[in-house]
Amino acid sequence: MDRFHEMLMFEALSERPSLAAAARRLNVSGPTVVRAIARLEARLGVALLQRSTRGVSLTEPGAAFMADCSRILKGIEDAEASAKGLHVQAQGNLTVLLPLLFSRYVMTPLLANYMEVYPEVKVFAHYHDRFPNMNEEGLDVAVLVGRLPNSSLIARPVGYVRSIVCGSPEYLEANGVPVDPEDLKSHRLIGIQTFREKIHWDFSTQGIQSTLKARSRISCTTAQAALDAAAHGAGLTRCLSYPAYDYLQNGRLCRVLQPFELPALAVHVVYRERRRASMRVRSFVDYMVEGLREHPALLPDAL
Repeated sequence: MDRFHEMLMFEALSERPSLAAAARRLNVSGPTVVRAIARLEARLGVALLQRSTRGVSLTEPGAAFMADCSRILKGIEDAEASAKGLHVQAQGNLTVLLPLLFSRYVMTPLLANYMEVYPEVKVFAHYHDRFPNMNEEGLDVAVLVGRLPNSSLIARPVGYVRSIVCGSPEYLEANGVPVDPEDLKSHRLIGIQTFREKIHWDFSTQGIQSTLKARSRISCTTAQAALDAAAHGAGLTRCLSYPAYDYLQNGRLCRVLQPFELPALAVHVVYRERRRASMRVRSFVDYMVEGLREHPALLPDAL
């Protein structure tokens, strides 16, 4: 059995670390998979699987080798698709990483519309607020908010988000409009955190960043709850601009302390550099770039 088939046998464990499930997926016998993994471990000189009475799991070298196998096999699949002309039509599996909160307020309609336009693409969406290692995790595309680490990835900018302070017109009329971050200490503040009495809000004054520490009157576990409380006059809250966009547009909330806001955070659609990206990757990237650049909540002067 050549290395390619050994990698196929091992990669079959990626969906579920079960030798029996891998055998069914490949339509081969269980002993065939067992022998292939044993030969692979002997040739590499490392244990790829950890076996116990509860089944099998990947060792640390096994997890790293799995990521490499998935990437290599996917490259072979893309090369064959290109030779067959399948790059002309978007189809196949697409693995993407999306920011959790950003997806709720901005990405979900775009993702649903994309799937309507490209019905032959099956999307596996992972929701995390972090910067991934796209090669190791086998990701095709990621939407990332914030400063990007140096990498060989292709990043297409699509807009900006900001951290803003806002409150209802009724609250501001009754309690006054703060003109300096220190003024917030005399206001009712709505924090977005769990089991914390104090807020830590960062501001920028003439390029110098400082942190305001004050007691919160209300602590909410979600941005949506904090925005609802602020819209009903409970106090001032600080959040990212995109979940507050509709509240600001319909006048339920007003933005304050704008001169002291931190620099805007850029939003990028990121994908792995390839000589010939598959049509499913190009279609997703192009669709999201166009949609996000047109989204009013991401424009520099949106608020």
